[in-house]
Amino acid sequence: MRITGVVQAGGRSTRMGGRPKALLELGGRRLIERVLAALAPAVDDLLIVTNTPELYAYLGLPMVPDAYPEGGSLGGIYTGLRAAPGEVAFTVACDMPFLRTDVVRLVVERAGLADVVIPRVGGQLETLHAAYGKACLGPMEARLRAGRLKIVEFFAEVRVLEIPEAEVARLADPALVFMNVNTPEEFERARVLAGDAR
Repeated sequence: MRITGVVQAGGRSTRMGGRPKALLELGGRRLIERVLAALAPAVDDLLIVTNTPELYAYLGLPMVPDAYPEGGSLGGIYTGLRAAPGEVAFTVACDMPFLRTDVVRLVVERAGLADVVIPRVGGQLETLHAAYGKACLGPMEARLRAGRLKIVEFFAEVRVLEIPEAEVARLADPALVFMNVNTPEEFERARVLAGDAR
């Protein structure tokens, strides 16, 4: 089974004051570079979903624009899955500085068992650290067309396998692995955690 690693870099970074989050530097590397480095060993190929391809051209990776620019994260996941050459898209956000290859593998190794393979931490499903199979495309598109953008809504129509928090915790601190950086304050916290604070 071919698995495509899809990085979502289509957001407007409004809470970051419009600066592209993916290009912020942490530990000497841009956030998107940290994400790609963790992702690459666990997947067969890589793809970036972005509406600003000029920012990421230097990475030399395939890029695709949002099929539903107002579709939020659901639109980005759908876009990446539709464009993925593999049968499965493992989708992550571009602003997860502490992504880990072993936790990615924990998810992708089960990709053949369900249409969605997704970690649950606390009461929350980690929708931007999950594997989506092509069977999800129809249910996703129906919701996008209807303007119903809550990601988990379509789960009732597909086979979903949840990975419990305890399994993630055996490998790494879930709060760190799934942390994302949306605001300047969160970025400062990430710099402290990375030992990168000035």
